[in-house]
Amino acid sequence: MGVRVVVVDDHRLLAEALASALKLRGHRVLAAAAPAAGAAELVISRAPEVCLLGTATPAEPGAFEPVARIRRERPQIAVVVLGPVPSPRGIAAAFAAGACGYVRQDERIEGVERALAKARAGEAAIAPQLLQGAFAELLNPAVQPDDEAGRLLRLLTPREVEVLVRVAEGEDTRLIAAGMAIAPSTARTHVQRVLMKLGVGSRLEAAALAARTGLLDRALPGQSSAAAQG
Repeated sequence: MGVRVVVVDDHRLLAEALASALKLRGHRVLAAAAPAAGAAELVISRAPEVCLLGTATPAEPGAFEPVARIRRERPQIAVVVLGPVPSPRGIAAAFAAGACGYVRQDERIEGVERALAKARAGEAAIAPQLLQGAFAELLNPAVQPDDEAGRLLRLLTPREVEVLVRVAEGEDTRLIAAGMAIAPSTARTHVQRVLMKLGVGSRLEAAALAARTGLLDRALPGQSSAAAQG
């Protein structure tokens, strides 16, 4: 029996792609949205069995305030966090706020489904390897964490960064071309170069990689100035 679920993520492309995949597998998606604010209100109003709540910065203060509000006002709704490779602090913050699970943004759809089933059953929905990785990091903290987002940003030109941001926002080639005042053929070339440099095979994979590494959050503050340089 399918799960009644709401999917919320700051990146609309990811939210809609995940919602479509869940619908195809028999789940009832009540909403798929990318609100900058108002996530808690949306989830509370739709009253799903499970909410999949995306965040790119699980260790940041206040990242899980929507989780706390949902659990406070609708304790029957199970919240599973969708996030990047988590740190021990991120996992602890999610569960402290009331989440019952944590799933990586690049998890296969089968893993997401398992998390939904566990959450609906009232069980902790987190892969054992995530917990093992968190404990390993606590016991053996990295001296210098790998800055994957910075490394990827250095591979891209300012204009390619803008293209990646637009891809992650769900724009197709026509919209990218119009928004950047370039020909569609040029937009397609830029997209292909971004995919090649990131080492991915599709726009969805590029958006997922950018979200998982926090690349978009690093890129967005300078997007307007970067576009001006292009």
